[in-house]
Amino acid sequence: MIIEVRDDIGNPASLFSRKHPLSCWLSCMLMCFADAFLANFLLGEPVIAPFKRHDDVILATIVWYLVFYAPFDGIYKISKITPVKCVLAVMKEVKRAYKVSHGVSHAAKLYPNSYLVQVLVGTAKGAGSGVLRLMEQLIRGVWVPTHNEFLRPAFATKACVIAASVLALEKSGTYLTAPHDLIYLVIVGFFVYFKLSYIILHVTDPFAPIENLFCAVFMGGIWDAVSRALAAARDRRAAGHSNENGSSISQSEKKDQ
Repeated sequence: MIIEVRDDIGNPASLFSRKHPLSCWLSCMLMCFADAFLANFLLGEPVIAPFKRHDDVILATIVWYLVFYAPFDGIYKISKITPVKCVLAVMKEVKRAYKVSHGVSHAAKLYPNSYLVQVLVGTAKGAGSGVLRLMEQLIRGVWVPTHNEFLRPAFATKACVIAASVLALEKSGTYLTAPHDLIYLVIVGFFVYFKLSYIILHVTDPFAPIENLFCAVFMGGIWDAVSRALAAARDRRAAGHSNENGSSISQSEKKDQ
């Protein structure tokens, strides 16, 4: 998560970390514990609770210092080597699957009959960093309200919604009867496969074709196309009538002459 924050800052990252270390540290901590912040907010639990574990905060602070202040940017450059990047991505996606499963289980204990709450909490645990990225950018003095997960959800958010939905149905025991370990293994493989596909093959969003088809069929795409076709036909008929009227007027003028 700290490497993603540095990537989001871009080339001025070194200068920004030197001039604004507090802002840089706060934004990184917000991203590291974004899932817990958002899930606690949704469930009405103390939002500051993720900071109660000093070992987690100290570990995140050490990683933040190494990523931003290591000599010659050694740690950051090593993390950008493809094999190292793939290993870190696999570890992150395994952790993401665990967070989604833990979020659904925790919400199911509090709201056993509400699938929506379970899906929301599971998604918040798995993709909370994407939802809170707008606040993280605001801490760094960047305000881009048009780039948020509600307007342009990332693939990770969509995948967490699907995974949380599957786990919520599995928790109910009515719609899915497969073993939990098998479902969990499939979700982990799903996350890891598409993350590696993004890094190696640059596959950005495999859901895009399905979304486009769904929007075309159920979100007014077909009727918009029919409306445009009818409007074009009316324009062609109107143009044809005007051409006929113009030709008849020219013929009558020739007869008069």
